[in-house]
Amino acid sequence: MASEPVARAVAEEVARWGGMKQTGVSLRYMMEFGARPTERNLLLSAQFLHKELPIRIARRALDLDSLPFGLSRKPAVLKVRDWYLDSFRDIRYFPEVRNRDDEHAFTQMIKMIRVRHTNVVPTMALGVQQLKKDLGGTKAFPAGIDEIHQFLDRFYMSRIGIRMLIGQHVALHDPDPEPGVIGLISTRLSPMLVARQASEDARAICMREYGSTPDVNIYGDPDFTFPYVTPHLHLMMFELVKNSLRAVQERFMDSDKHAPPIRIIVADGAEDVTIKISDEGGGIPRSGLPRIFTYLYSTAEHPPDLDGHNEGVTMAGYGYGLPISRLYARYFGGDLQIISMEGYGTDAYLHLSRLGDSEEPLP
Repeated sequence: MASEPVARAVAEEVARWGGMKQTGVSLRYMMEFGARPTERNLLLSAQFLHKELPIRIARRALDLDSLPFGLSRKPAVLKVRDWYLDSFRDIRYFPEVRNRDDEHAFTQMIKMIRVRHTNVVPTMALGVQQLKKDLGGTKAFPAGIDEIHQFLDRFYMSRIGIRMLIGQHVALHDPDPEPGVIGLISTRLSPMLVARQASEDARAICMREYGSTPDVNIYGDPDFTFPYVTPHLHLMMFELVKNSLRAVQERFMDSDKHAPPIRIIVADGAEDVTIKISDEGGGIPRSGLPRIFTYLYSTAEHPPDLDGHNEGVTMAGYGYGLPISRLYARYFGGDLQIISMEGYGTDAYLHLSRLGDSEEPLP
């Protein structure tokens, strides 16, 4: 436990750094800079992160301390705040990065920070569950509760940015990268291939949970590629296909009818690459559509406990799959739209911006 003067000094330092302006980096710059991962470029990257990460982490720590309705005092949220404070201290107290040895040590340290923050999303979900229980459920939500949703959108978008910066720097150390891969960025990503891999992963979860799983049919040009971040697209596709599989499986598991397949269509447009995921899982009532992108109406009953004990991915998850996926799409200027036909099924449209020419600073 830190002594009171030390804790006060850290709090003052967090407030000072949290008031600084963060620096956005465009994807085009990341690609051009990362295409030459020389010792000098890796040193420059580490020096940039040494100054940039404390600003971003401090802002989130300050936000976590000022949430409405007592959310900041929930044990799960306090745990997340402590992770951010620990990471802030680790980076601020790391000496100046001057040479290759410093850069290697710094890289190992930020890898540990990324691991420390792995369970931020489910732990925050537990904090929201704790708040909902205190408030008496969703029907008893007071006015102004949307402020929490807006905070979580900002918080998770910032988390994507921090993990992208750390992940890109760490990945540039790969001594034998795949052809066309620059850090986390694949310059020739095949959306058909990622859709197939994500679908197989989601079908494996469905098979484990229900004992059977609908088919997934994928349509598009197998030779088409474009620049994108493979882990981001896999995450979004996995969540969307998982939702569709669950809806179809639960609608047809007691039926004599054969469960209809999920259909994925990949379209190469001039402005966007669009992926449509269609199912016949019965759709969503129109009154429920405004809630599907919020964090406050999750149907998950058993988020992991505070010690991180988790029995793996389930079909229901935390109810955060759609809002988090939309943030990943929007991070690079894309979007996610859901169109539902109650009594029939749902279409999810994943719009992905072409990244190669983007000079817009990322969040």
